[in-house]
Amino acid sequence: MKDSILILSGGMDSITLLYDHQESIALALSFDYGSNHNARELPFAREHCRRLGIEHIIIPLTFIAQHFNSSLLSGSDAIPEGHYENANMHSTVVPFRNGIMLSVAVGMAESRGLRHVMMANHSGDHAIYPDCRDTFVEAFSQAAQAGTYLGVSLVAPYTTLTKADIARRGKALGIDYAETWSCYKGLQRHCGRCATCLERREALAAAGIKDPTDYLED
Repeated sequence: MKDSILILSGGMDSITLLYDHQESIALALSFDYGSNHNARELPFAREHCRRLGIEHIIIPLTFIAQHFNSSLLSGSDAIPEGHYENANMHSTVVPFRNGIMLSVAVGMAESRGLRHVMMANHSGDHAIYPDCRDTFVEAFSQAAQAGTYLGVSLVAPYTTLTKADIARRGKALGIDYAETWSCYKGLQRHCGRCATCLERREALAAAGIKDPTDYLED
């Protein structure tokens, strides 16, 4: 039964979730909030939805780039290099980004008579991004249910999985990860050195997938 909206970025995790739960997804929502890599991600999101016959809408959130502070909104040179464990990676946090996107999705779900909103956060996100943690997922779902007539809930099936677990699931689904985008710098090729590139490389290797990504740095 198609009773869900998926927040779809065009990255590995949400594209995997799109294929993994395609039978229940009535609509995929992407958001253009002015990040360095939006222009690289969104075409992949659109194309995968086209292939699966799933409606796809891109919603502009231009106020985020205008008023929020984050290196993700400040050009490729502002993106630090290294793993997520490094303190400098906190600059990549866009304050309450998921909360804002999910709020829009919940309103659209209620408007369309859909019961669930889905997001593809995973355990590797938790240390650095507060709005990816299980405590946030639980609290937001309770708020959404309390604030809608339908009792719209938040579903986050990858919350306890690692990025490698997600890659393994994608491998089983036959997903070509060359048709996803990760790099925060948003250049023509993946930089290979920012945290999300390193995480991508490590996850694909752990899943036994030959990395199809074109990196500037090998």
